[in-house]
Amino acid sequence: MFSSGQIIFAAFFVIIFVAIMIYAYRKDLQLHKRYYKGSLRILLVFILFIITIVVIKKFIVS
Repeated sequence: MFSSGQIIFAAFFVIIFVAIMIYAYRKDLQLHKRYYKGSLRILLVFILFIITIVVIKKFIVS
């Protein structure tokens, strides 16, 4: 389906992209701590809300 050159390119692209994203995140870590304080709680509440909707749907449909 893919040639070996395409697979090699994709592998290098993913590795380089992840490395750049980690570098950028580390560079801005202090800003993230200051401006996004409390965002983890919002994420957890959102995930809990989605799980609750799925559980309610399972009980109502079944």
